Amino acid sequence: MVSVKRERELDLDDDEATVPVKVGRSSEDRRSRHCPYLDTINRSVLDFDFEKLCSISLSHINVYACLICGKYFQGRGLKSHAYTHSVQFTHHVFLNLHTLKFYCLPDNYEIIDSSLEDITYVLKPTFTRQHISGLDKQGKLYRAYDGTTYLPGIVGLNNIKANDYANVVLQALSNVPPLRNYFLEEENYCGIRRPPGDIMFLLVQRFGELMRKLWNPRNFKAHVSPHEMLQAVVLCSKKNFQITKQGDAVDFLSWFMNALHGALGGTKKKPSSLTKVFQGSMRIFSKKLPHPDLPPEEKVALLLKEEYQEEMSESTFLFLTLDLPTAPLYKDEKEQLIIPQVPLFNILAKFNGNTEKEYKTYKENFLKRFQLLKLPPYLIFCIKRFTKNNFFVEKNPTIVNFPITNVDLREYLTEEAQVTEKNTTYDLVANVVHDGKPTEGAYRIHVLHHGTGKWYELQDLQVTDILPQMITLSEAYIQIWKRRENEDDTTNHTGA
Repeated sequence: MVSVKRERELDLDDDEATVPVKVGRSSEDRRSRHCPYLDTINRSVLDFDFEKLCSISLSHINVYACLICGKYFQGRGLKSHAYTHSVQFTHHVFLNLHTLKFYCLPDNYEIIDSSLEDITYVLKPTFTRQHISGLDKQGKLYRAYDGTTYLPGIVGLNNIKANDYANVVLQALSNVPPLRNYFLEEENYCGIRRPPGDIMFLLVQRFGELMRKLWNPRNFKAHVSPHEMLQAVVLCSKKNFQITKQGDAVDFLSWFMNALHGALGGTKKKPSSLTKVFQGSMRIFSKKLPHPDLPPEEKVALLLKEEYQEEMSESTFLFLTLDLPTAPLYKDEKEQLIIPQVPLFNILAKFNGNTEKEYKTYKENFLKRFQLLKLPPYLIFCIKRFTKNNFFVEKNPTIVNFPITNVDLREYLTEEAQVTEKNTTYDLVANVVHDGKPTEGAYRIHVLHHGTGKWYELQDLQVTDILPQMITLSEAYIQIWKRRENEDDTTNHTGA
């Protein structure tokens, strides 16, 4: 066990380092000496996406990155791991990952040099309002330090083991401009007060950091690892969502959005920056059904009772679940399974106010119908592909035929809402796809780059451009649609 004194030496703060200094040298001179070792910095090994822990003590207190080998070490006092590393391997330039100050060890003086600014920017990117306002107006390619070119925002996420279900959701949300703009400026949420001991705000901080890395125009590499974000997810979800085990993208989206809403100070009545973007409302008509095994005369008698009359309620939603028709069980005459297809408007009929659907609970059955009251600026569809029973999970392979632009949802609104809702036309901006078997399949995402109007397919670290016509052939699972705010607001879709 490390003694208190030893721990104290390892955790020495910047102003407490006990390295001896030559007498006669002024403190200011000591602070900013010219460092002869700057040319030993190896930017190609620097990776700030991982948890800021000392590689030896695993402590997160007072951690420094060695800029020659990229490893993290604690402290910089005489007996610290960073000091020992600098002497043993003659690696001299270190960066404090918290204060963003550079030091030369073992001499222990601060380095102030403008040529190091690109390193601090990669560790902690910052965005001005002017920069943010221009993100969707241009499609300039940037060159990473490793020579690869990339479009900020259209960046691959590392699949550490089996976290592609979370990656696609994070990529989809990072391409929703109002949500992105909110998280690119840390000042927007750093002042939110949370109860003592509340860990959920960690999700907000990590999501903001990931958003800034994804949109960083000065990255050293053309991909990002969501390691710290996913560790926060594992912690805050109490291991319901893991890095090492495949999960369901819709389950993760639902949990993540509700967790973010709460962490941003939102409640059922108080909106958050997330609900302002995605929240709509609907009217639900619900009618209790008699038990199917009862004799007909008893059913008729029960239907006259008050508890079996139709009730109306109103509810908010962050996404709409669309039900697919049952897939055929049998092969056709050529011994091949026909992949069924269904138009998007057929499955949207669930919300026209007339289509009734039966819902079964453990004790009772209900007949429900739905009608939309308010449409959000960004509308999320979750297409229900998976059904779970006691034995296994089944996947419905039905292809949904949908246009990429100009989907008008006015007919699914109540009569009053049709008068008050001015804009009801939507264009697709993100499409999450599930390929393969239910439990071992893989996820990919199609994303619209607003500046160029081009579509890109992202699967883990791979980024390729894709024709819009190819998007509709996929087994869509989650879709994000953007509402047109005026007649001229036609999202730039190349080839759509």
